[in-house]
Amino acid sequence: MKCFSKSGIWIAAMLVLMAVAMPASAQKNKDKKNNPPGNNSPSDMTPIMSDSQIIDQTVGQALGYWQIGDLDSLHKYYSDDVVVVSGLWEPPIIGWANYAKAYADQRSRLSGQRMDRSNTLIKVNGNSAWATYQFIYLANVDGKVAQFRGHTTMVLNKQGDRWVIVLNHSSIVDATNPTAAAPSASASPEQR
Repeated sequence: MKCFSKSGIWIAAMLVLMAVAMPASAQKNKDKKNNPPGNNSPSDMTPIMSDSQIIDQTVGQALGYWQIGDLDSLHKYYSDDVVVVSGLWEPPIIGWANYAKAYADQRSRLSGQRMDRSNTLIKVNGNSAWATYQFIYLANVDGKVAQFRGHTTMVLNKQGDRWVIVLNHSSIVDATNPTAAAPSASASPEQR
């Protein structure tokens, strides 16, 4: 298999875009008669993102669906043969179906969860990449407030035109012991 440098890939991509753009520009000239200026379609204005930007967006969207509990939407970011290593002392979870079951079981014990991601670093190498970040995770676990700080590293593979997570490994650096949740501000004195 022949490796190309980034500049070689750019040149090849530009040649392909130019080849596609020539017939398209002729079609646009024809369409200009029917469409007034400034009436561009959204697809004409879509910016091209680098693989690192796409991976950052993939990780962010996956975390969003993870936080709200949308397993169907979350699945599109994970490979069917994903390996997940949690921050707990337990065996790795192998495969999407097993992860989905473990996630649903865990989620049934949680409420009010929030994860903040910081210090994300992404490295792309061809059709493979990794992303690593720090997190602070806060949740009500079985009715008690708990906070965890840690690191996550994800390995992603490019499958077709999208990046999917094939390994998700988290480590907890420190955690607060769960404490009784404080009464909500809207609770009446009788409920406290």
